[in-house]
Amino acid sequence: MVIETAVAGAVCIVAGAGAGHFFYLAKKRSLAAELATREQSLAEKLRLEGIAERLAVESSLQTSFEARTAALEREYAVRREEILREQTGLLERESALTRQLDRLGEQESSLRERLTSLEVARASVELVQADLIRQKTDHRIQLESLARLTTAEARQQLLKQVESDSARDAADLTRHIMDEARLRSETEAHRILAIALQRYAAKHTFETSTATVALAGDDMKGRIIGRDGRNIRAFEAVTGVTVLVDDTPNAVVLSGFDPVRREIARQAMERLILDGRIHPTRIEEVVASVTQEMDGFIVRAGEDAVFRAGIAPVHPEVAKTLGKLHFRHSFSQNVLEHSIEVAHLCGMMAAELGEDILAAKRSGLLHDIGKAVSHEIEGPHAIVGANLLKLNGESPVIVNAVASHHHEVPHENLFGILVSAGDAISASRPGSRSESMTTYLKRLDNLEQIALEFEGVEKAFAVQAGRELRVIVRPEAVDDAASLNLARQLARRVEQELHYPGQIRITVTRETRCVEYAK
Repeated sequence: MVIETAVAGAVCIVAGAGAGHFFYLAKKRSLAAELATREQSLAEKLRLEGIAERLAVESSLQTSFEARTAALEREYAVRREEILREQTGLLERESALTRQLDRLGEQESSLRERLTSLEVARASVELVQADLIRQKTDHRIQLESLARLTTAEARQQLLKQVESDSARDAADLTRHIMDEARLRSETEAHRILAIALQRYAAKHTFETSTATVALAGDDMKGRIIGRDGRNIRAFEAVTGVTVLVDDTPNAVVLSGFDPVRREIARQAMERLILDGRIHPTRIEEVVASVTQEMDGFIVRAGEDAVFRAGIAPVHPEVAKTLGKLHFRHSFSQNVLEHSIEVAHLCGMMAAELGEDILAAKRSGLLHDIGKAVSHEIEGPHAIVGANLLKLNGESPVIVNAVASHHHEVPHENLFGILVSAGDAISASRPGSRSESMTTYLKRLDNLEQIALEFEGVEKAFAVQAGRELRVIVRPEAVDDAASLNLARQLARRVEQELHYPGQIRITVTRETRCVEYAK
């Protein structure tokens, strides 16, 4: 029973399983058919959409093609019109060129006709020229035979005459130009110098340094000399000057090359005489004290000169050297006062000329600083002073002005010329310097002798204290043109051989006297 039941159950199970499998297969076939239908509809749909897109693209392409075709047609129409216009212009230009070629052809024929006529005229001119040359040759031969001169000789004589006339004309023109330039330059120079001199008032004379010490009595000379001359030897050894005790009553003379040392010795001697105690130790103390005071005085004198000139401060070494000029004199003129005077004159002349006033004053104040430098440094004082200023930082403008004020070096600026003029004014103004009679007469004699050495000079006179030289020439030896050259050569000779302040006027006189007696 059980087995039957189990078999029946198994049959039922097998039957149920078979029925389920059949149902599954049927459902699978229906699903596959449905899926195929859907795929077919989807494919159809996609195909329709692709066709629609392609149709849309083809439509847009057709539209774009039509628009492009229309634009190309319009462009073609415009280009065709332009080509037509260009063809029309080319036709017009071709017709114009044709007309121009016709005109050129006509001009060419006209030019050929003119060339033919010119060739005929040239041939006739050549014939006439040949005839004239033949006539000129015959005429020249006749002139040479009449004048008894060849063409070369006549040309040489003509050139000599032209050269002589040209030289005379050149001399006259030179004299006229120089007279006019001299008149204008002298007028302007006189105006500037007059203004400078009128604006600056200085002393007419300056004190002269002396090395003579006054004594209360001759008994003081013995105390100065000392036992066996020990006091005077000690004094000379310390001061570096020579003490001259001669027969001059109540005076002792101090002699020395250095004016600063001489001044130190003078003040020390005066203090020793007032003190009364004169012995070697006291001499050394007094000289050391005076030397220290003198150093301070020299520096103050230099700084005071800078202040009086109204310029910027200078290097301390320059101020000290400048102060030493207080003890130097030139023809009784104090060199430091002279430098201050030149500074003011240069400043006023620079103001009239529109130049730098302070630079002109600085150049004028420092122009003679080389005179205070020791004699151990050789060379002209202008060059020595310029080197000192260069070492102490002065500008090249000031250095050249100082170096060139006596023409040892060329002028690189106007300040050297202003310093030369101010130096000459300060040295030559009345009362500024003294000059011995012997030196004065010798200078006048040298001036006259230089003039008498020139050929054709008959007499020479130095007048106005040597400020003017008047020369009388022989009229048969020197003509008017040569007189001008003589004056110029004489001026150069005087400038080269003589040393003088200011300027010398040279006047050449040529006089012809014709005397005849009526009977």
